[in-house]
Amino acid sequence: MASYNAPLRDMQFVLDELLQVQDYAALPGFAEATPDVTAAILEEAGKLASGVLAPLNAVGDHQGCTLVEGEVTTAPGFREAYQLYAQSGWTGLTASPEYGGQGLSHLLGIAVREIMTSANLAFSMFAGLSHGAANAIANGGSDAQKALYLPPMIEGRWTGTMNLTEPHCGTDLGLLRTRAEPQADGSYRISGTKIFISAGEHDLAENIVHLVLARLPDAPPGVKGISLFIVPKFLVNADGSLGARNAVRCGSLEEKMGIHGNPTCVMNYDGASGYLIGQPHQGLRVMFVMMNGARLAVGVQGLSLASVAYQNAARYARERLQGRAPGGAVAPELAADPIVMHPDVQRMLLTQRAFVEGGRALTYWAGLQVDLAHKHPDAATREAANDLLGLLTPMIKAYCTDKGVECTGLAMQCFGGHGYIREWGMEQFVRDARITPLYEGTNGVQAMDLATRKLRLDDGRAMRRFLALVEDFCQGQDDSSKEVQALRLALADLAVAVDYMGSADATATAAGAVDFLHLTALVAFGLQWAKMAGIARQQLAQETAEADFYRAKLHTAQFFFARILPETSIHLQRIGSGADTLRAFDPEQF
Repeated sequence: MASYNAPLRDMQFVLDELLQVQDYAALPGFAEATPDVTAAILEEAGKLASGVLAPLNAVGDHQGCTLVEGEVTTAPGFREAYQLYAQSGWTGLTASPEYGGQGLSHLLGIAVREIMTSANLAFSMFAGLSHGAANAIANGGSDAQKALYLPPMIEGRWTGTMNLTEPHCGTDLGLLRTRAEPQADGSYRISGTKIFISAGEHDLAENIVHLVLARLPDAPPGVKGISLFIVPKFLVNADGSLGARNAVRCGSLEEKMGIHGNPTCVMNYDGASGYLIGQPHQGLRVMFVMMNGARLAVGVQGLSLASVAYQNAARYARERLQGRAPGGAVAPELAADPIVMHPDVQRMLLTQRAFVEGGRALTYWAGLQVDLAHKHPDAATREAANDLLGLLTPMIKAYCTDKGVECTGLAMQCFGGHGYIREWGMEQFVRDARITPLYEGTNGVQAMDLATRKLRLDDGRAMRRFLALVEDFCQGQDDSSKEVQALRLALADLAVAVDYMGSADATATAAGAVDFLHLTALVAFGLQWAKMAGIARQQLAQETAEADFYRAKLHTAQFFFARILPETSIHLQRIGSGADTLRAFDPEQF
């Protein structure tokens, strides 16, 4: 069975040394989280993850969820684990103290989410979706709705969902058909079917607050005619107590490749009572708060699964004896050498490690931008953070999940045939990871968002800001550094790609979008790795007591710059090839 231990030292390295969170102590949510407090929070999260959640991961995968007469029962142990999770305060870590939360930083929330997700992706989805739903209500709901729904959601007594997809429409929400009929008392009757609803029905909490996109009778066509509604499983009385069961039911559970411990539901709304959030026909504006947060969270899922898979692969490679190292026996007293001594295994492990540690730095940096965008008193700083976040969100969602799938596959490969066997747990990581490039907007959609809307938004201001940020970093470094030299080459590739994408026609832009996203993400990773290499060198020059940690960090950085960052030139070549080879095929030839 696979195991998990939170990489606390590396998390503290990113928070304290790379991002220097102590510099933001004046911002809400940071002052209380001193390095010592942060370390204690992460340590406690790690204990819960390794001691409670990780052992349930295989249980959820093997036994899954069951549906009987519209009621879903989760796998054994999930309900008790969720009660412990909620009672320990994890559901309100970053939520507003006004409604019972602890008000800590979004950055710290991302670090905790990585831990919980690495231990048990299916379990973490219950709380993650609830957090997103609560944020949507907090941003778009009325004062009365906030007072009624947020305290029990933040406390963890109620959970939340996001209901967008219908059988005939996914990304193209303009095709949505679910109806909302106004009632005399100000409520609405919601009718329609939603599919792929994670945690749409379960037995963990006493109520489930569904956020549902639907159309009013007078709605204009397309996405401009979509409204957002709160539709609780149980109606809520004015005093917050629960009333009658609402007319919303789980019709079936999807039989799926992975995340078996989390129910993926078909939800039927048969004239269910709903309550409008915000203004009519403005539902997407409110829902995008939840969707953008969910996309960052899915990127963290890719990172988290790669992290736990790497941990298990590295341990196995150190212990598994097979063959002799190419340069001669390194353990002649044993029947064979550990497979970690074989260069191809080293390549696979370092590829995983370079992504995990670089991805941790990048996702935490994005989390910091969320805090700056919402909490910093300076308008220019908020604008810069929003710009960067707009670029980072599709990059993290798409690149980190693409690489998460690749890295879980590499981790399984390190086990050889044993990786294909259920008892080792590696094949579950591969199956669970495969959903991440698909949900919350497929990665192709994320690439189009970056290559079209985000690249051109405000006359390209966000991308110009990002290019300048990387250039300014390089200007301040020693040009003899191999890392800086490699980053400059990658930055030059990105600059050429930006010019091409800015002038290409729509078809050529679409044809190059995925490569453009990967190229941009590689530069973003390169920036983080160049910074981390610099910190490691400084510490090693001071003869630190943690020389092994910093030496490993530096060696991983060198592997990234030698073996991974040069991929930018390949992506640039593909982008420049345009769409001609794609358009050469008629549809019926495929």
